[in-house]
Amino acid sequence: MSADRPAIAPDSAQAPAAEGGGLPDWMESAGEMHPSDIADLVAAIESEELQLEILGTLPTELASDTLAEMEEYEDRAELLSALDVQRGTALLQDLPDDDAADLLGEMEPDDRDRMLAALPTEDAVEIRDLLRYGEETAGGLMTTALVSVTAESSAADAIAEIRRQGREVEDFYTVFVVDERNLLEGTVPISDLILSDPGEPVAALVQPAAAVVHPDTDQEEVGRVMGRYNLVSVPVVGSGGVLLGRITFDDVIDVIEAETTEDILKLAGVSEEEELKAGWLESVRSRLPWLTLNLVTAALAAAVILSQQDLIRAAPFLAFLMPVIAALGGNTGTQALAVTIRRIAIGDERRPGRFRAVRKEVAVGLLNGFVLGALFALGASLWEGDPMLGVVVLLAMWANIFVAGFAGAMIPTLLNRVGIDPAVASSVFLHTLTDLVGFVMVLTLASALLL
Repeated sequence: MSADRPAIAPDSAQAPAAEGGGLPDWMESAGEMHPSDIADLVAAIESEELQLEILGTLPTELASDTLAEMEEYEDRAELLSALDVQRGTALLQDLPDDDAADLLGEMEPDDRDRMLAALPTEDAVEIRDLLRYGEETAGGLMTTALVSVTAESSAADAIAEIRRQGREVEDFYTVFVVDERNLLEGTVPISDLILSDPGEPVAALVQPAAAVVHPDTDQEEVGRVMGRYNLVSVPVVGSGGVLLGRITFDDVIDVIEAETTEDILKLAGVSEEEELKAGWLESVRSRLPWLTLNLVTAALAAAVILSQQDLIRAAPFLAFLMPVIAALGGNTGTQALAVTIRRIAIGDERRPGRFRAVRKEVAVGLLNGFVLGALFALGASLWEGDPMLGVVVLLAMWANIFVAGFAGAMIPTLLNRVGIDPAVASSVFLHTLTDLVGFVMVLTLASALLL
């Protein structure tokens, strides 16, 4: 990616095309714009023919960076497939191997094979090796382009080797130290090499790697490792400690954004298959199953009310109490759920005392439930003139908020322990439980204390 161009935000994502259907006016200043801004402008154009014309007109480096900056749902793979093979391979060759592999991995198999066949053999082999790894693994994120020196070399020789390799590697932050079998021994700060005596061996300067990941490590775990140890890059090692590649922080930022978006959509009951820019039909297909399940669970909770019609006729005020108490329980549970899922997402559930969060939410629920129950009970008693109604409200609200806090923390924790994504399933179980507890507590206490 190009980092030397200033970020010039476009005035409008829907930049107009030049008169006569030609290239947009902003193309005149494209050379001064950041590829990310150009990517937004290209994605906003509805005509694929015009998008292809722009990619064909831009300089190769800028066009390749623009294509890499586009999101997957913006049909960047389709654009690459539609380019002629010569232009497409030129763009791929100008990209780092990990970005090129990502683009090719999004293409249809026939188009991917066509592009790979046109690439130089060395480039094609490197990209095929990366395509073997899962898209959401460390192997799928890593680049094989890195700078490494041997432990036996002197500081002067190492600096010369860094200069040689650095011309072929984009944005390297870490110098890795390997032995003659390419086994990772650690890292060496460039500052130490520069300040040391020219004849000093690298072995005397090497520092152990703060962390390593394996090719099959999940990308979320990679993000947690880099965040935990404040790393700008992390080495990827294979069996026996062979250095395979590196993952840089810019790739992890993209991963964190994608995973966070996915979790937010799941927490709202939206399937991960639905993209943010999906059409209305895809959105219906994605959301309808979850809404149907929610309809069934909500009907089960409401059936409790239906079974107590006589009680509600005798005390109509209960019809006002039940939705309020159920709603407060649902909101309390959602708060606990959000905090717990966030804790799971950043990896806190792997640390000792993972159920400490459950105990905390129980304590919070007990205190909040008592305060809210007492306030609501006072208002209900004054309104109806019946102190026993206040007791019903206090106990029902207190119990429901306590259960909501407990369930909001415990449900995602247990689902995560058994391998079920808590962001997908937790809310359905939680809201059904809080509705049921709220309705049952109100009706049961009212039956015992008011009649």
